[in-house]
Amino acid sequence: MKILSDIIYKIKVEKEIGDININISNISFDSRTISQGDVFIAIKGYDLDGHQYIQSAIQKGAVAIICEEIPTDVVANVTYIQVKNTSYALGIIASNYYNHPSDQITLVGVTGTNGKTTTATLLYNLFQNLGYRCALLSTIENRIADQKLNTRHTTPDPITINQLLSQAVEKKCEYAFMEVSSHGIHQERLAGLNFKVGAFTNISHDHLDYHKTFANYLAAKKKFFDDLPKSAIAISNIDDKNGLVMLQNTEAKKVTYSLKSNSMYKGKIIENRLDGMLLNFNQQEFWTSLAGKFNAYNELLAYSIALELGFESTEVLKALSNLNRVKGRFETYVSNDKKYIIVDYAHTPDALQNILEAINQIRTRNEQLITVFGCGGHRDKEKRPIMGKIATRFSDLSIITSDNPRDEEPEQIIKEIESGIEPQNTNKYLSITDRKQAIKTAIKISKPKDIILIAGKGHEDYQEVKDERLPFDDMLIAKELLTN
Repeated sequence: MKILSDIIYKIKVEKEIGDININISNISFDSRTISQGDVFIAIKGYDLDGHQYIQSAIQKGAVAIICEEIPTDVVANVTYIQVKNTSYALGIIASNYYNHPSDQITLVGVTGTNGKTTTATLLYNLFQNLGYRCALLSTIENRIADQKLNTRHTTPDPITINQLLSQAVEKKCEYAFMEVSSHGIHQERLAGLNFKVGAFTNISHDHLDYHKTFANYLAAKKKFFDDLPKSAIAISNIDDKNGLVMLQNTEAKKVTYSLKSNSMYKGKIIENRLDGMLLNFNQQEFWTSLAGKFNAYNELLAYSIALELGFESTEVLKALSNLNRVKGRFETYVSNDKKYIIVDYAHTPDALQNILEAINQIRTRNEQLITVFGCGGHRDKEKRPIMGKIATRFSDLSIITSDNPRDEEPEQIIKEIESGIEPQNTNKYLSITDRKQAIKTAIKISKPKDIILIAGKGHEDYQEVKDERLPFDDMLIAKELLTN
């Protein structure tokens, strides 16, 4: 049992009705999960307004309501707490309820358009290899020490975050590595969290269906760094033109990394192959099984964070050299007849161009590069023609297909992708709506030593069509088709 006054500690209360010294059982912002003795936090969300469900929550047993507007029909023996922003208050409440777990663990947040998942996962694996129990909150999975938990959001809601961090503390984890999305920042899901490190990978066109403008998207990312305390460390990629923007107003210690610019942590690619790279970080060379310039950035960021947290360079590089690739991120497979399959989550224009440029830098040009890709339904339509332009410009052949069409018509999405293809490249693509058939066609027309990039879904083992999640794993399907 908790006391209501304890869980609203540090919240700026606008108005209070009822007793705040009552026992409460649980906290929730979903009225469907409310039970007797719970607190209901009414959130004004992107699609729904939780204030519409206050009466429903009370009928199910809620004894306290946190809201931005107190209802006109106040119920006796129910406590009402009015605050300016319930989304922000939820984060503080969740932290209070779970005894401030982010104060008891070294919490590292990674934000940016591309590289969040890879970097967070690299950090988790790196620190585990260095002998520390760690937690991971990522797009692919959540992990607490060696326990794997499924996930559906890049940045979970504040209750889930604090619940996971609390479990990590109970399991004696010393570090937690977390992907931080622009949605999560904008929706105040980080409120109440104590980050020791905030890291920036890069920023490019993405999520404009939500943020509307690139300026809003940039501001959301920057807010993460603006909110860091003096005791934290802010690490930014200054090869990105907005890298220094992230550091402008932060009170945290400012740290930079780069492959091109002068920075505190400087990296260089000595050798780049499909099976890995020879890298030089701060004048020390090491081999990694990861490939592509974007992965050099990801590893350099992981290295920078480890050193800023007090680890020694040689031991970090040794541990990095032993790490495997992250599932669905430049994940490779070579068939018996020497066809190269690469599966990658690249689903933004910048990510797709990065991986295609990385492959083109490595290949001999005696082989064909075939790219299979699509765009998700009900997500940032502006990027569709841009991705069509990029894929056909940097590939020998592109096969445009379905990604997660959701309840949009796949053929319409494909038409919008096709609209961006330059006239000189119109003979360099095919359109095949069925994704499995598109992968099958790529394999069928490819020759030994050809490279097939299957982009967009990466680690996902499903395809979202209408209201269903159908089993679909790009790599498993490619292997199956190659075997048959």
